[in-house]
This record gives sequence, C-alpha cells and structure tokens, in this order.
Amino acid sequence: MFFESVKVPNDTILNNGIISLKIKREDAIHPLVSGNKYRKLKYNILEAQESGKSSLLTFGGAYSNHIAAVAMAGKKFGFKTIGVIRGEEISTKAKDNPTLDFAQQNGMQFHFVSREDYRNKYDLEFMNRLGERFGDFYLIPEGGTNSLAVKGCEEIVTKTDKAFDYICCPVGTGGTISGIINASFENQKILGFPALKGDFLKKDISKFANKSNWNLITDYHFGGYAKINEALISFINDFKMEYDIQLDPIYTGKMLFGIMDLIEKEFFEKGSKILAIHTGGLQGISGMNQYLERKKMPLLK
Repeated sequence: MFFESVKVPNDTILNNGIISLKIKREDAIHPLVSGNKYRKLKYNILEAQESGKSSLLTFGGAYSNHIAAVAMAGKKFGFKTIGVIRGEEISTKAKDNPTLDFAQQNGMQFHFVSREDYRNKYDLEFMNRLGERFGDFYLIPEGGTNSLAVKGCEEIVTKTDKAFDYICCPVGTGGTISGIINASFENQKILGFPALKGDFLKKDISKFANKSNWNLITDYHFGGYAKINEALISFINDFKMEYDIQLDPIYTGKMLFGIMDLIEKEFFEKGSKILAIHTGGLQGISGMNQYLERKKMPLLK
C-alpha cells in the first residue's frame, strides 16, 4: 500500500476515568514506508513524477528512517535514488549496517561525505557538485521536511480526531508537527516531544505552522538525538509486553515515556483526552541493538 487513502487505528492505552490516552498507529500503514515517512513522501513523489524527474536525491545518517523509506519508495515508483550519507568512515561498513544494506538492496546509490561537508549540504557550491556528479534530480531534504511533506502530514489528523483535547507527536525536523498543527481543530493543544536537545526547532516549525496552539516539551530527549539509556530501554520493552505495541527508541519511545511521566505528574487536566501519534521508525531498531550490544547494554526486544 503506497500513498493510498488509509484508515489508521487508534489503540487505547489508558482510560482510568481521569485521563484517556490513545495511540494513532501510523506505524501500521506500511511495514517499511510507514508513519510520517509515508506522509512526507506522498506529495513529493507526485511532484517528482509531474516534474518528469527520474532520480530522487536526499540526505541522512547511517540509521536514517528517511533514507530507508526513500529507497523503498523510489524502487516502487521507478526512480533512481541517491543517498548523501553523513560520515565518510561509514563507506566501508555499509553492508554491516541494516539500514544502509536495506537501502542498497532497494537500489539506492550512496555518496558518503565528511561531516563538515554534510553541515554545508544545502550550500550552492555543494549542490552544484552534486548536480555535476548525478545529473538532474528531485531534491528531498534531510528528514523529508518541506511544504509538500507538511501537506502530507496534515492528513494524519482526521475528523474522527476532533474529540481529543491534546495531540502529541515526536519532533525531528518539525514537518510532522507542522502538518498536525495546521489540521488541528479548535480548542485542541498540540504538544511536540523533540528528539534533539534545545528549543531551536520552534523557528523551523513556525515556517510551516499556521496556528499558535502548540508547544514543545523539551525534557525527554534523553541526551539528544539517538541517545538512549537503560530506563528508556526498559520502558520500551515493558510497553511492548503490556500493550503489544513496538516503539522506536529515537522518537516515539521518548514521546510515550514523556506522556506517561506527565500523566503521573498531573500535567494534564482531569478529563483530558490525549492522542499520541506513532510515527513509525521501527526499521531502526536492529541498528540500535547493534549499538547497544557493543555498549554491553540491554537490547530492545
């Protein structure tokens, strides 16, 4: 199922007469192009087709959900895909990396660059070099966030979600929460749980969001992007055992940890109805477990 209309179930996690919490299972859309990646790619793929492009070029790290999703979607729709990957040192280890190996098996060509070059990836000179090397391509930004991605993410919220007081979602580049904000209903509050340190994402979100009914909860990043500790691992494993829902450790796991902690701290008013968005990202678990094994830490089950 690629870029068709989909009905996503809302699983009840908590309903104790004081607080109601449900999870919108965007991860269930597709096993590999799931959650917000499905939403972000939908209109970008359509635009690439209408523009007559034959190649998609995008950026990402070694375990990027976005890289895996673009490779899979590109294969499905007949595009050549190019992934500009952060870290030249990874080039000899791609086969040992489950995300990159998956992307390569789905036809993605890699271009490994230094971390310094990667920081300047949108500079005109760097983009010109990419054009000279790979020819004409359709550019999808890192993480997939642009106006078309936001348009796709607006479809996460539907009329059936009108009864919720709060909608919570993980935040990476800000595209998903922007779409949710734009599609939200009157009197709803949108809470974003960044996977990165700091409050800087507010500026990026404000570029796309057309309402002011939102805020970022910045206390649950666990040290920053891709950072994880044993408390979070235990929470994710216990959550799966209790509710039979797998959470990813980068985004949704941190958000649900935060929501449950805030409920315990009585952050939400009595009678609140909360909807949490599961944005997918489960393909990254195998790569995270490689890292945890090297660190001699408990694994995600």
